[in-house]
Amino acid sequence: MGTLALETEDVSSDIYLSLGLKGLDKGVGVPRVLSLLSSLLERSVQRNEMLLESNHIKDVVTVFHGLRAPALSVHKYIDRIFKYSGCSPSCFVLAHIYVDRFLQHTEIKLTSLNVHRLLITSIMLAAKFMDDAFFNNAYYAKVGGVSTSELNRLEMSFLFGIDFRLQVSVDKFQRYCWQLEKESADILQIERPMQACRIKESWDDSTCASTIAR
Repeated sequence: MGTLALETEDVSSDIYLSLGLKGLDKGVGVPRVLSLLSSLLERSVQRNEMLLESNHIKDVVTVFHGLRAPALSVHKYIDRIFKYSGCSPSCFVLAHIYVDRFLQHTEIKLTSLNVHRLLITSIMLAAKFMDDAFFNNAYYAKVGGVSTSELNRLEMSFLFGIDFRLQVSVDKFQRYCWQLEKESADILQIERPMQACRIKESWDDSTCASTIAR
């Protein structure tokens, strides 16, 4: 299944190269899709949490919600999954589609309390569906910072949430690739005024011990 959407010979090939979905030697470099997906999800989380707070809305609590937001950022969490899972870069696009499907069919909003669990679950399912080789749930649980039994529950809940619809058309895959490419332009529009004001983003690397709240 590893060649989903990558067999088409059209203008989308440039997008695949740009995102690092093809043309990147295994184990060499980090595909650009990771940072773009991280940015898109982080902005979505921020937007949803502002909406919930301003409207005094209580989010639906599910098995994907932690007791508190993990210390590890979405960006570093995605990098960690890529580093240790060995899954193909295309899995991250597929996982993004799966998360969107899940959110569209539930009343859940993407927040800092659930984004990590949704990510490890969707990426694991994407690897199982797309890649020729993948690890078992116990290994993905260690990578994601949850127990094996919890990841098993998350997997079943996620599958029922998307009606077990793991198949993705080439057209939809390409649309999501274009969406991620557009995210790159949006990031530039944000970064330029920050650079003009000499604002630097700071990260605290000392709080990465616990990935997921138990």
